Amino acid sequence: MEFYAKKFGELTNSEVYEILKSRMEVFLLEQKIVCLDTDDMDYKSLHCFFKEGDRVIAYLRAFEKEEGTVKVGRVLTLEHRTGLGRKLMEMSFDEIIKVFKCSKIVVDAQKQAEGFYEKCGYVTVSGEFLEEGVVHVKMEKEIC
Repeated sequence: MEFYAKKFGELTNSEVYEILKSRMEVFLLEQKIVCLDTDDMDYKSLHCFFKEGDRVIAYLRAFEKEEGTVKVGRVLTLEHRTGLGRKLMEMSFDEIIKVFKCSKIVVDAQKQAEGFYEKCGYVTVSGEFLEEGVVHVKMEKEIC
């Protein structure tokens, strides 16, 4: 298993395919979220992921939302409750700081994943809201 952090133009064709396949597997098939996943933010994003062979098994993307603030999204793992998500968040954090030189990272977290993000150092800063039919909360992590 190897970790990668790449801007869109650095991704290979097969990596783009595998990223989209994993996103569809988790968000569409597993979670039943029906939306247009390809929202053009991928072009501006840093893509952080673990590969096992050619398969993307954990993934997130990060992009500058506004000066000094980076938004993380599309966070997924194909293997749940193994520690892989935590490892993805930790390794991606270092890469995000290097690339964006931000002071804050934000995430619209699914409510059921709020505890996971808290363990990664995020703090809830909003009430609940619906996004694509799923309850979310806004969370932030300040960079010291």
